[in-house]
Amino acid sequence: MNWYLKVLKQYADFNGRARRMEYWMYTLFNALFLIAATILDNILGLNFSSEIRYGFIYLIYSLFTLLPGLAVAVRRLHDVDKSGWFILIAFIPLIGAIWLLILFCTEGTPGKNQYGVNPKENYHEINEIGQKEL
Repeated sequence: MNWYLKVLKQYADFNGRARRMEYWMYTLFNALFLIAATILDNILGLNFSSEIRYGFIYLIYSLFTLLPGLAVAVRRLHDVDKSGWFILIAFIPLIGAIWLLILFCTEGTPGKNQYGVNPKENYHEINEIGQKEL
């Protein structure tokens, strides 16, 4: 949950790098909250229509998390030494999404790259002396 909150605190920060753990934990909690929002919409009867299973709560939450989700995806691409514009590869049908998934699962560049220091190494160094919290 701390990773999810960390991404929300960096609401529109497209600079730097994001670890795999940060990206995937954000994605996991975001998916869980989207499911909860859908269930709430159905229970409260806030669906847009009988065929569409989501409603206003889902829509509001989705709009709220759109920018932080995009920002963490760009920072994740920075971690594998790719430009943030690489996110646009998702528009290539099927192959683009697969390629992006592979990049999101790939371990980050060790050491420093053009986008900053390795957050994994930096986290372990700082965390060992107890000065950083998530």
